[in-house]
Amino acid sequence: MTQVVPGITPHGGQLIQRIATPAERQEFLAQADHLPRVQLDERAFSDLVMIAIGGFSPLNGFMGQADYESVVDDMRLANGLPWSVPITLSVSEEVAEPLKEGGWVRLDDAQGRFVGVLELTQKYRYNKVHEATNVYRTDEEQHPGVAVVYAQGPINLAGPIWLLQRDAHPLFPSYQIDPIVSRQQFADRGWKTVVGFQTRNPIHRAHEYIIKCALETVDGLFLHPLVGATKSDDIPADVRMRCYEIMLEHYFPQDRVILAINPSAMRYAGPREAIFHALIRKNYGCTHFIVGRDHAGVGNYYGTYDAQHLFDEFKPEELGILPMKFEHAFYCTRTQSMASTKTSPSSPEERIHLSGTKVRELLRKGELPPPEFSRPEVAAELIRAMRSDSEVAAV
Repeated sequence: MTQVVPGITPHGGQLIQRIATPAERQEFLAQADHLPRVQLDERAFSDLVMIAIGGFSPLNGFMGQADYESVVDDMRLANGLPWSVPITLSVSEEVAEPLKEGGWVRLDDAQGRFVGVLELTQKYRYNKVHEATNVYRTDEEQHPGVAVVYAQGPINLAGPIWLLQRDAHPLFPSYQIDPIVSRQQFADRGWKTVVGFQTRNPIHRAHEYIIKCALETVDGLFLHPLVGATKSDDIPADVRMRCYEIMLEHYFPQDRVILAINPSAMRYAGPREAIFHALIRKNYGCTHFIVGRDHAGVGNYYGTYDAQHLFDEFKPEELGILPMKFEHAFYCTRTQSMASTKTSPSSPEERIHLSGTKVRELLRKGELPPPEFSRPEVAAELIRAMRSDSEVAAV
């Protein structure tokens, strides 16, 4: 029986739910000591959760070979549905060898806790370099996403999953809003159009500008920062969340914004990940998605607006969520406001751009970035966090 959920149609037509019922959980627990085990790293565990709560609908498990190869080569599942990033469970040959197709596999988290079950339907080898060059547009191991692929085992395990139970997030339980809940919250507020915003960085004035431009045209904003695995030099999730709380308290209309965590891991796949992020927000109930400068990019691997261009390769009805494309925003000294080249008459000399690298340098020195770049309350929080990290490192 198809589950009826509020809001727009989930990707593929149905919001997947793979959280075990209490009876199913007891049955799995009774078999726990007799099942072969696979231990999940941080990213694989977040993928397990995202599949189970419907964030990765229509996936009900880790991809089989046909879906995997179709996604890597053509950005579509084997049935033709758009999907841009492979979701796989990769293991070593030693782990894979004793596992039997058609059997059950116990999934443990990094701490060895029994968290899920995989119904193993297929084991298959894959080409790491081919995945890297197609998905990440490079085979260089310096790329953080490629490095993860190269470090994985050579065998993918495929099949439907069950999450034993949905635990509260250890850091952000009040912001853990799963797709079935976010959709109901949008409906309860009467929001027909909702724009999603993805970020792995602290929110700054350019973010604020494009978000508010988008908010002028829709009913509500779903501020959805990613809190899964990121690069070691990215700002920690707890610091970023405090920055979002500050912005909501002082600079946004609270009745038109819902702040929630995105528990998935960052891939740094640039344009492909922009499509992936949009489809996730579609599953959460968003009708629109903000795509800005170098979305999900890293280093110099992707062109400034490559992510926006990739959306043009799909028909709007195929994706089922509308991208809202924004140019790089800056502070215009002539108009004394945030702007882009579409709205500002200024010359390049009248535009204040600050790179994330430059801002981090200022923060490490205990210097506030200029107010044209960051709200002072947010900058103060970032300085406090960086000082705290420095003090811990010195102990």
